Amino acid sequence: MSNAPYTAAQLAPSSPPGNHGQTRAAWATTSIVLGGALVAAVGVAFATPWVFWVGLAIVIAGVVVGKVMQVLGLGQPRRASAPGESFDSLR
Repeated sequence: MSNAPYTAAQLAPSSPPGNHGQTRAAWATTSIVLGGALVAAVGVAFATPWVFWVGLAIVIAGVVVGKVMQVLGLGQPRRASAPGESFDSLR
């Protein structure tokens, strides 16, 4: 065992926000994507290609809506980097 001091990569991250990802952006994204997947599944089940493509478009729109909501501040907050911690470790 080494007596060297710990580096930022070896230390546990600071405590995450207490919302466990239950944000408005997360709920909206999940709901829209699941709805789009359901529409796409119905399109596959009934062999209706246009319904499948509409469902896929809804899924893509759900991802875009979620990202926009996150940018507007309705998503999980990013934690600040600790001294000596690289920016890449925040992702």
